[in-house]
Amino acid sequence: MNIHEYQAKALFEKYGVAVPRGVAARTPAEFDSALSTLGHDGPLIVKSQIHAGGRGKGTFTDGFKGGVKFAQTKAEALDYANKMFNNTLVTAQTGPAGRKVQTVYFTIASDIAKEYYLAILLDRNTSRPVIVASTEGGVEIEKVAHETPEKIFKIIVDPAVGLQGYQARELAFRLGLTGDYFKNAVKLIAALYRMFWETDAAMVEVNPLITTPTGQVLALDAKVSFDDNALFRHPEIVALRDLNEEDPKEIEASKYALSYIALDGNIACLVNGAGLAMSTMDIIKHYGGSPANFLDVGGGASKDQVTAAFKIILTDPNVKGILVNIFGGIMDCNTIATGVVAASRELALTIPLVVRLEGNNVAAGKKTLAESGLKIESADTMADAAQKIVKLVA
Repeated sequence: MNIHEYQAKALFEKYGVAVPRGVAARTPAEFDSALSTLGHDGPLIVKSQIHAGGRGKGTFTDGFKGGVKFAQTKAEALDYANKMFNNTLVTAQTGPAGRKVQTVYFTIASDIAKEYYLAILLDRNTSRPVIVASTEGGVEIEKVAHETPEKIFKIIVDPAVGLQGYQARELAFRLGLTGDYFKNAVKLIAALYRMFWETDAAMVEVNPLITTPTGQVLALDAKVSFDDNALFRHPEIVALRDLNEEDPKEIEASKYALSYIALDGNIACLVNGAGLAMSTMDIIKHYGGSPANFLDVGGGASKDQVTAAFKIILTDPNVKGILVNIFGGIMDCNTIATGVVAASRELALTIPLVVRLEGNNVAAGKKTLAESGLKIESADTMADAAQKIVKLVA
């Protein structure tokens, strides 16, 4: 689950991570009061709040450029905020559809001595948290990794003992920080790790982390995402979820405990198991098709879940055919078959449907499909199923 920058910075402050003062506004009527709350007559930064990076380089659909603006005066900040609000911002991460800006964040502009990069995430090779830092902040970390990898530093943290003081000091030292900068950076790194660990975050990224001429070390930006599987422990974080930033189909899928991610193809997939779902998408591509989604119904899907999955699939106007690929280990193939038949009848399905069943109770499942009287194409293998659905939607 992702949250907005202003929400992430509120969490930062709670854990003692230094950030510039800021306030969010959700309607134009709140802009004046938000700026008054800041009580600052100097330069301000006006930031569009969407769940995507590259806001500063983005362009709004009406031609207005930049989702992050520097304003010399309050009047200029208000003008920028009004141009951003309810406007659709397109960045490299949003795709051409863009995202509508429904919250604007005002912060006090900071004097920047130098910019750095800092992030905490899970290192999958060691199954441990890793802190990643670089002297090259304010730019895409992927570009730094490609062009100057020696400028990226990593510290692996043992989750059994947590971040040790010497590790935070080592990181600050490798960033070239001294004096007050060094002490403040060590404090910030320790606080940021505590927030990462205690909130079950999946990623915490600060780009840029800055030093100021007065010795401060501040998180100028903030991007935070959380492990969905741990949200049951954090109702206060669940409350930060912004459904306006999520695909309606993905929201609906979450209500039925379905793992769904929308893609831009035209062949919908309904599969049990994440690995099998990935393989199904790969084989569709291999035979010249294009998957419209990732949809994992899990190992114990019910008839109702299958019906819900079909309904979600069919809300995508790009879908021209459906491939159901089930391997029955825990799953009963006949349960899936019954759900497929029920959904096809309830929704009066007209687009091509190919079903491949294998494993637990497969004979009963195939019998249910064959005796349904519906136009359902059966397949014996993944390759057979993929070739059939690609041909049918061509």
